[in-house]
Amino acid sequence: MSEALQELSSYIGEAAGRLVASADIAYGELTLKTDGARILDLLTFLRDDVQCGFVNLIDICGVDWPARAERFDVVYHLLSPRQNQRIRIKVATGEDAPVPSAFPVYPGADWFEREAYDMYGILFTGHPDLRRILTDYGFEGHPLRKDFPTTGFVEVRYDDEVKRVVYEPVELKQEFRNFDFLSPWEGTDYVLPGDEKAKQN
Repeated sequence: MSEALQELSSYIGEAAGRLVASADIAYGELTLKTDGARILDLLTFLRDDVQCGFVNLIDICGVDWPARAERFDVVYHLLSPRQNQRIRIKVATGEDAPVPSAFPVYPGADWFEREAYDMYGILFTGHPDLRRILTDYGFEGHPLRKDFPTTGFVEVRYDDEVKRVVYEPVELKQEFRNFDFLSPWEGTDYVLPGDEKAKQN
């Protein structure tokens, strides 16, 4: 498998080297890195080239690197039935730097890019309908960013009486409980329920 990936990497480097910043083979997968200005040309080449034939878009997702200047990676996963190979393409981008939408090359990119926008706040230019897809319309923030708070002050639920999504203060459903983490093999300072029966004889 690695030999086939090496041949594919060499072929892409010869045929479209100007579109690729770097190519790495790790863990049995080929990863190409490029930038936003060249991503559409690279995707079009990988789809239309007879030797490549990456006609299936499997996924587009985001990765958050908050300490990095270009905070996000947009990661494309493609499949070539002809080659029986998968390939990954990465594009680094910042919070305010949009990436061209892959929709003109792969129309199936529509919902994947909406998800990346909703979860990470990654912007895509040329997308036909870039809006939230998994969270509510009034939702603030992007839940998969690493600096997104894990708890909040409001919770969301659908109210059947008013026929819409409502926001309410967070309500904890059970009382705070004090747990005793002593090991039963070391003994406890109190009588466990049921132990008093053992001493009745």
